[in-house]
Amino acid sequence: MSNTPYVDDAVLGSLYPDHIQTIKSRHDQALERAGAGHAVIFSGAPRAVFLDDYDYPFKPNPHFVGWLPLTQIPYCYVIYTPEEIPVLVYYQEKDYWHLPPANPEGYWVDQFEIRVVHTHEEVGRHLPEDASKCILIGEIDDPAHAFGIDRINPSSALNMLHYGRGVKTAYELECMRGASRRAVKGHAAAENAFRAGKSEYDIHLDYCRAVKHTDSELPYGNIIALNENGAVLHYQHQSREKPAKLRSFLIDAGAGICGYASDITRTYAKESGEFADLIERFDELQQQLVAEVKAGLDFSDLHVSCHRKIAELLAEIRVAKGSADALIEAGVTSAFYPHGLGHLLGIQVHDVGGHQGDDLGTTIDPPIGHPLLRLTRQLEVDQVLTIEPGLYVIDMLQENLAGTPGHAMVNQERLDWLRPYGGIRIEDNVRVLADSCENLTRDAFAA
Repeated sequence: MSNTPYVDDAVLGSLYPDHIQTIKSRHDQALERAGAGHAVIFSGAPRAVFLDDYDYPFKPNPHFVGWLPLTQIPYCYVIYTPEEIPVLVYYQEKDYWHLPPANPEGYWVDQFEIRVVHTHEEVGRHLPEDASKCILIGEIDDPAHAFGIDRINPSSALNMLHYGRGVKTAYELECMRGASRRAVKGHAAAENAFRAGKSEYDIHLDYCRAVKHTDSELPYGNIIALNENGAVLHYQHQSREKPAKLRSFLIDAGAGICGYASDITRTYAKESGEFADLIERFDELQQQLVAEVKAGLDFSDLHVSCHRKIAELLAEIRVAKGSADALIEAGVTSAFYPHGLGHLLGIQVHDVGGHQGDDLGTTIDPPIGHPLLRLTRQLEVDQVLTIEPGLYVIDMLQENLAGTPGHAMVNQERLDWLRPYGGIRIEDNVRVLADSCENLTRDAFAA
């Protein structure tokens, strides 16, 4: 299972035992909190396409991936009992319609007692005899996959596990560095394709070739947006037709290593000039925000600080007029920048626990007026998160300013200049340190 050249399997193998000890410790606490003796973690089952005989691409249970790097094998179970070696019930279907999973191998196998099964019925023989002492973690659509376990995803256990997942182990950090290195290969290929005048669809294909991912292996659907399409935050199309005139390119795309994701955004101008200068200015703004990241920082405060910087930039480029306070109060900054500054990142692109204040499930609401902020926790060492300010011309939001004081603050002539470029977003993935941060994205681009 080689991830070369993005990460060294020997390095992962050296870090993995300590990672497993951390995962065990978290589950020890979760089981105690839930009053249970065993945790059964289900990898997941494929979802069938309605009225057809094939499945949607399989996405594994992230709790399962936290134990081991099996991202494409359904119907497997990890069984964990405190002070015992974890058991992996490895489902290896005998099938001539599909290629069965290979025999288990890799740096992770020594940490499990592996029991290979070939039918669903065999799984039940390996589960704890007393189902009442078990909790099951995973998505269960078919009761048969629960094997009589009634306590499925108890909140007492999940709150603890989700909160703990916010802090990454050394093994996870190395996977995420690799995921960043992998993604920047794609970003470089995508920029070259844009410079060569290719369509969104062809840019996407070049990206996938560079990272060696199929569409279903990407951690999320690529956002490949030319010109005005950059103003659609989660632009989901990939036009086969090239625009008559290329002006700008916004790409939000990541990659995966061992089930861990990167999430990177860049914006480019086709020609030098005022929009290219604005991208450089926006990159400076983004790096100022990154420089503030450190343990103990309230992320909500950084998000609000970003709105102030956006307000100052809007005035600087004459797209809006007024003080920062006035532009924020009137909703002008929210019209140009409607999303949150960032989110936790890990096994899931928008990783869990961003609003949790503790492992009991206490929530910390976003600041008033900023409902879409996904991360409100105080930052801790070894959390990994995104820093992704944006600036867009979204006509629907501009229209919402009509009849408000904010509308008069917007320079419509300058808005018309900016509109054909769509927008700008620059996103880095950073690891929180005690007094600063490690920028996984910039390090990968610099390598």
